[in-house]
Amino acid sequence: MPSVPSILVTRRLPDSVESALARDFGATLNSDDHPLTAAELQRGLAAYDIVLCTLTDRLTREVLEAGSGGVRLLANFGAGTNHIDLEAARRLGIVVTNTPGVLTDDTADLTMLLILATARRAREGARELRAGSWAGWRPTHLLGTRVSGATLGVVGFGRIGQAVAHRASAGFGMRVLYHSRRRATPEVEAACAATYVPVLESLLAQCDIVSLHCPATPATHHLIGASQLAAMRPTAFLVNTSRGDVIDELALVSALEEGRIAGAGLDVFEREPAVPEALRTLPNVYALPHLGSATTASRVAMGECALRNIAAYVRGDAPPNRVA
Repeated sequence: MPSVPSILVTRRLPDSVESALARDFGATLNSDDHPLTAAELQRGLAAYDIVLCTLTDRLTREVLEAGSGGVRLLANFGAGTNHIDLEAARRLGIVVTNTPGVLTDDTADLTMLLILATARRAREGARELRAGSWAGWRPTHLLGTRVSGATLGVVGFGRIGQAVAHRASAGFGMRVLYHSRRRATPEVEAACAATYVPVLESLLAQCDIVSLHCPATPATHHLIGASQLAAMRPTAFLVNTSRGDVIDELALVSALEEGRIAGAGLDVFEREPAVPEALRTLPNVYALPHLGSATTASRVAMGECALRNIAAYVRGDAPPNRVA
């Protein structure tokens, strides 16, 4: 690795982060913010020592192999790395880092927004008001579901899942159940006022709202499919701020259209940026364009975390957030 490595940044980042990358490393920036094609990624991997990538970069085995011998570090801007073939990166000797922990609060806040908006039919109300079709207050108009005191199921109990559980229990008096690969410590359960449920379908059957916070792995692909949706109450809502492929979207659309669940609040989708028409148009879906960490504070913190990983690697130290 040269003392001043060549660095490619694949997407626009906050100004302060780009300024530091340009000042300290002379990084090549993506001034027009276009998503790089597979061919552009291959050329970049072959030509640069370090690539600061994001979730829009599909770094498959084929793409990584095409850049073999060039890139030595993939500094991912984001916590999730399901867009990177980590096994191929390890085999090719490419170090991979991520930016965990810095987006917890903002993603948890957005989860609560989705819970509230979905349960209280905010999309339908906003659409009616904007269309000029609101006829005024009436006792039976757009009756929603009370969130305070409801039962929330949290699937995946890492940092974000715990932050959502704490907000739900402390702020809204919700009963919180959770399901996760590993049970949390008694101290964490007490802090979040959360009860462990070892069987996913058992949790789904008990909840008014289910919120997903698990990483995208082969084990969680379509974790919520037709049988899991069938286990939910017809009055229940499904919320997802984790990764889109945790849900089988075709099964979800069917359940929503047939009224087998009451609604969904979605910030992520299986084939982003493509979103099924039903999830864009159904009145009982409140959908956002992957805004979980979309605050200035989170995005700057993610960039600063990526910079720390890069700086450590260049010094010859172990990057603090190495995942491969």
